[in-house]
Amino acid sequence: MAKCSFPVLAFLSAALLSPASAASLSAASFAGQVIYQVMPDRFFNGDPSNDGDADLANPRAWHGGDLAGLTSKLSYLTDLGVSAVWLTPIYQQQTGRSFDTDAYHGYWPADFRKVDSHFGTQAQWEDLVKAAHAGGFKVVLDQVINHFGYLAPAVQAQPSWFHTQADCDKATNKDVVCPLAGLPDLRQEDPAVKDFLFQNDAYWRGQGVDAFRYDAIKNVPQDFLTALLTRDKAAGTWTLGEYYGADALSVAQYQKAGFDSLFDFQLQDAMKQSVMGGSGLSRVASALDALNSVPKPDEVALFLDNHDLPRFAQGSLFEDTGIQRTKYGLRALMTLRGVPVIWQGTEIAMRGGADPDNRRDMRFESQWTPAEKQVFEVTKNAIKVRRASAALSLGTQTRLNLPDSLSANLMVLLREDKKSGQRVLVVWHNGDGRASYSVKTSLAPQALTRGLFLDPGETLSSAKMSVSGGYLHLSLPPKTAAAFILGKL
Repeated sequence: MAKCSFPVLAFLSAALLSPASAASLSAASFAGQVIYQVMPDRFFNGDPSNDGDADLANPRAWHGGDLAGLTSKLSYLTDLGVSAVWLTPIYQQQTGRSFDTDAYHGYWPADFRKVDSHFGTQAQWEDLVKAAHAGGFKVVLDQVINHFGYLAPAVQAQPSWFHTQADCDKATNKDVVCPLAGLPDLRQEDPAVKDFLFQNDAYWRGQGVDAFRYDAIKNVPQDFLTALLTRDKAAGTWTLGEYYGADALSVAQYQKAGFDSLFDFQLQDAMKQSVMGGSGLSRVASALDALNSVPKPDEVALFLDNHDLPRFAQGSLFEDTGIQRTKYGLRALMTLRGVPVIWQGTEIAMRGGADPDNRRDMRFESQWTPAEKQVFEVTKNAIKVRRASAALSLGTQTRLNLPDSLSANLMVLLREDKKSGQRVLVVWHNGDGRASYSVKTSLAPQALTRGLFLDPGETLSSAKMSVSGGYLHLSLPPKTAAAFILGKL
């Protein structure tokens, strides 16, 4: 854990993340971005003519969401305040079902360079990319590099491209050689397969994609990944890897191999257990401390849930508690160093258990309950606060040591942007009721300050902070995260 030191502070106003500071980052950096994850089939139906065999009553069937629907809802994402859109795979999927499930999710590909007709046309893809870029969004596309779909024609047409059962039986690294969930496993060591995957990247890069999210990287040879990522880096393409269950050690390993970012599953699980499960904050603190050793902490992908996990709000037995804790989790996410990723619907505390229940159709404003509207406004405010603050978007992160008697329900972080000089004090409060704390600190005296995050209808936050007599004084609502700009008296 980094040593915590607070020198005398100069007066600081809110330092905005200016275009100049954003431009100073490398072309492939996503530091400062907020990503929104979309599964197109479950987002919005903008073109009923491509619905085909859609069956909304069946959670394992196609539901009719498409690229035209996403294009029509970019204004919703603008209102929310996110800056990048990640689409799960939109290319041609296998025809037919496996395990009584359609390939609506996009992870059973058959043709990697053709838009699946369920999602729309090539022209509609181009319209989406053009509109997204015009709206200031970066486009992130999911790339499958481990396998084809179960029923893909290539499995029969190109058998030499795939590992066999004999390969699996004798393999020392079975995660890489053996099929993932029985899917036909590609032989990336074959030059033809390697070139095929390289060209897939080149094709979609030429289609306007700004970044790739690579699926199931634990199941792909690292030497192939390094070669692929070298090409991405040369082209200025940001790369995000999905290693299911990854902790900070895995993040560090794969960043050293060339990835810009990985999802931190260890932190996600700790946050869910603390915020939704009611356990203390010690696991969160440990997971954050572990990220101090990764090569690119500013680029690590932070998330509450995704399409493979039960919904974050599902972790609470009661709807009202789930709403409050989801607001807490979303605010907390926006205080951390890294790149926040929001799975569609989390911004309104959508519920859902394991796959496919976690992939319910997205609902929009006219369908929301008052509580869901409230969560949306809280999320929108938290994103706005984060993106307007250089310290929260791009700053370093130092955790303040607290007495053991407080650490279960309280965590304090200092976020500091060296370029602007802005400092923000972040506080997570895990207690069930409003509480006041006084913590010994070396912070310079601070006038009474209210938190930056606001609830709907608030003009002043109910979270309060001051420093006097060598103590940090906090007055905090239950189950919340707060952020305070630091200045001097």
